[in-house]
Amino acid sequence: MTTLQTEFEFVLPKGYIDSNGVLQREGVMRMATAIDEITPLRDPRVRNNEAYLVVMLLAQVITRLGTLEKVTPAMVEQFYAADIAYLQDLYQQINDVGVRKVTLWCPNCGHEFEEEIPLLGES
Repeated sequence: MTTLQTEFEFVLPKGYIDSNGVLQREGVMRMATAIDEITPLRDPRVRNNEAYLVVMLLAQVITRLGTLEKVTPAMVEQFYAADIAYLQDLYQQINDVGVRKVTLWCPNCGHEFEEEIPLLGES
């Protein structure tokens, strides 16, 4: 029987300093579900600023950060840019999102080429 790994450990490049001044770097991210990606789209913060989607998604799928068992959007807002970039890459890797390659043909000359199509509404 094959099992599916749904949780992945990580170590942040910089780390999050919690309210007690403790640096938290080691954490766990779980795979996203459909509702994880749908729910933030209803949030007014995401509707006002699409970039906030990343904050909402990460807050939902990070199940532990150091000794902290709950990660909130307010906490993610305080993450360093290097950590956000790292977590976005990890999210894309474990959820197999990013770009999809499709094969296209030129209608005039018949030349075949591949084009990358972004997923999750990315441009």
